[in-house]
Amino acid sequence: MAEAEVGDDGYGEDPTVNALEAEFAERLGMQAALYVPSGVMANQVALRVLAPPGTTVLVGRRQHLVAYENGAGAGNSQAQLVPLDDDDGLLDPNDILWAKEAAFHHHPSPGMVAVENTHMASGGRVCHPEAMKTLVAASGDLPVYVDGARIFNAEVAAGIPAARLVEGAAAAMACLSKGLCAPVGSVLAGPEDTIAAARVERHRLGGAMRQAGVIAAAGLVALRTMVDRLAEDHRRAHRLAEAVAERWPGSIDPAEVATNCVVFPHPDTAALLAHLEAAGVLGGTIEPGVMRLMTHHDVDDEGVERTLVALTDAPR
Repeated sequence: MAEAEVGDDGYGEDPTVNALEAEFAERLGMQAALYVPSGVMANQVALRVLAPPGTTVLVGRRQHLVAYENGAGAGNSQAQLVPLDDDDGLLDPNDILWAKEAAFHHHPSPGMVAVENTHMASGGRVCHPEAMKTLVAASGDLPVYVDGARIFNAEVAAGIPAARLVEGAAAAMACLSKGLCAPVGSVLAGPEDTIAAARVERHRLGGAMRQAGVIAAAGLVALRTMVDRLAEDHRRAHRLAEAVAERWPGSIDPAEVATNCVVFPHPDTAALLAHLEAAGVLGGTIEPGVMRLMTHHDVDDEGVERTLVALTDAPR
């Protein structure tokens, strides 16, 4: 980072940012890419570019775009979010077909379909190419956007390149600041004209940066050296899931924990969080009565062992 060659990214003159964008676009099989400060901004830019005003965005009700962006879509887009059932991590193609047909019966016309891969709220589930192909086919001429905050977790878990996982999408993004360990930043990829429009919207949202090569350099390290190690996070998460299943039978199926998200119900999340914190373990919640434990680079085997011990006498 200290040695990064920098320039004014607002003018497209930062060589390190340009290198990161080109490398990310190639990894996702897209023509171009845009570096943004956060995954939320990537999602909001995509909304403004892909969803025409007055149309609907067909999106899972538990996706980040709906539940975890502080209602940003209402303020940043003139499209209407229509939450669909996605409890298993996937949209039902029939729901997409229904919404398209409903436009002929006085319902608003769909303008975009959003997919999350991995799907955090369902426990980090992977949307495989076959499911993606089915959703793209059901969407027809509607652009499909992939919120791939953890797309490289999906790549490692499934053994399938990220480019195949987003095949058919009009645009896709990934966070560099999650399992890939960069301190800041996400990247949005798509066709050249889409990314040109996204660059304008990034500016309008205050996301144009100056000598951003300082942080983009860490993004290059993330892409080049931090993807394969995600398998360690997945292994540790599976161990946590087994302990959760043993402590609260029926709460989670460890066999379905393929990535780094351990999500499970608990009747008193406040008590459980306090118990874990007293043992030096930080967890979180994603909705009322639903716990989340996440593994990442800073959670080593010793940290997992500490958590396993804490779970053995956690409040039921």
